[in-house]
Amino acid sequence: MNIIVCKNYEEMSQHGAQMIASLVKEKPSCVLGLATGSTPEGMYAALVEMCKKGELSFKDVTSVNLDEYYPIDPANDQSYRYFMNHQLFDHIDIDKANTNVPDGTAADPVAECKRYEQLVTDLGGIDIQILGIGRNGHIGFNEPDTKLMLDTHVTDLTEDTIEANARFFASANDVPRRALTMGIGTIFKAKKIVIMASGASKRDAVSAMLERTIDTSFPATMLNLHPDVTLICTADVLD
Repeated sequence: MNIIVCKNYEEMSQHGAQMIASLVKEKPSCVLGLATGSTPEGMYAALVEMCKKGELSFKDVTSVNLDEYYPIDPANDQSYRYFMNHQLFDHIDIDKANTNVPDGTAADPVAECKRYEQLVTDLGGIDIQILGIGRNGHIGFNEPDTKLMLDTHVTDLTEDTIEANARFFASANDVPRRALTMGIGTIFKAKKIVIMASGASKRDAVSAMLERTIDTSFPATMLNLHPDVTLICTADVLD
């Protein structure tokens, strides 16, 4: 695993943005695997700035997001579709028809997961996948368990994840208890993976990931099996 240590969140965000920008310039029709949460917000802001300055165009790019709460309406300001539109898609020249987030309103969530998995396959995999890391080691909504699913699937959220995400909702009771998420195998279809971590609160999670012991009770350790992973983090993550 390659490791890039940055002095602060702003520098980390710029590094992430430059990695995506370099890919888009080299391969304008690339497939971007995107993530939500507070960690990539600065990176998305930097990409928006590049696009507004005319330094970068997303007009031929396709994107696929890792996950979505279930059930949730895309108009809900806590849905990941809403997040992506607000943070990135509404501010760049990407074709919204080429932006993909699992459908949190699907009548049949299992069928939606199969459709989404096939979509990633039909796209030929992902050129670069952005990930964050949860305090309990989850990536996407692949939560700690005795077994991990390969393909896109419906999953129950752990109490730790519900508690961590409750700050975005009126209360913990409002956090959806399930999600649709790419599986470990789906994520591993990416040619390159970039995992981002910022702040001392992620220190224990990153330390566990870097120990290189593969453990399904800490899903991020699976990334040590992928041939091209880069960790971009702030210095306090590794202190």
